[in-house]
Amino acid sequence: MDAFAHCENLVREADKDRFLAGLFAPAEKRRGLFALYAFNAEVAGVQGKIREPLAGEVRLQYWHDLIAHAGEPGANPVALALLETVKRHALPRQRLLDLLEARRFDVYDETFATRADLEDYAGKTSSAVIELALRILSDPGDTHLELARSAGIAYAITGLARSFAFRASRGKIFIPEEILAAHGSARADILAGRSSGEVRAALADFRQQARSHLDRIRNGVGELPDLLVPALLPVALVGPYLARMERADYEPFRTAVEVPQWRKQWLLWRAARDPRRIAGS
Repeated sequence: MDAFAHCENLVREADKDRFLAGLFAPAEKRRGLFALYAFNAEVAGVQGKIREPLAGEVRLQYWHDLIAHAGEPGANPVALALLETVKRHALPRQRLLDLLEARRFDVYDETFATRADLEDYAGKTSSAVIELALRILSDPGDTHLELARSAGIAYAITGLARSFAFRASRGKIFIPEEILAAHGSARADILAGRSSGEVRAALADFRQQARSHLDRIRNGVGELPDLLVPALLPVALVGPYLARMERADYEPFRTAVEVPQWRKQWLLWRAARDPRRIAGS
């Protein structure tokens, strides 16, 4: 199996949303997209694979050295495919390095102080992936890159809300202290897996931040050139995920926040035909 086929299989298993969205891209662009998404899956999954921060630092440093110095990927198929994709599409390495630096936050028992800190993290991670996907697909303009920022923040916050219980079980809280304090939500309750009105209120506020960024892209996504649409398609699932968490029967520590694959495919197909639906229009 070649490196790009390995990446495609990895994304199919580890990041179904981006895998399904990538299928709407032209065939000749998918190899680069799946290489990017496989790299992202590898580094985003570091926290779930380690017990000590040092182990996470070692994993992230490997990728940093590889990208910063165009090192030898050896037998790592994701590294091989990523470096080829970076070269073929002239991707800005600094965006990848900034992504890795932001991901160091994942491996430590730290929290964001403010909403702005959260958005900076989301912009350097999720938004960067969308921006780089745009560059693989074509030559995006400044307007498209602005869309990528808000789209990525909405997607990142929604993903963090979906994985809230898992992250808390590993001692990690991504809701900013600013939001927790505003609702009197105690970190101890979250880390112990105890639901409360205060925790629910903080989560609702957290999700509203995702919705506000979804609103920001509502007008712009309809003007996206067809070739660029696949990069933002995963964001079409943000609305349905948020809606599931807003139902009365949602239990933060027990409810699996999912959308059936058949419905994902239908939502992505509709958004590919009418990009305004990416923002839930």
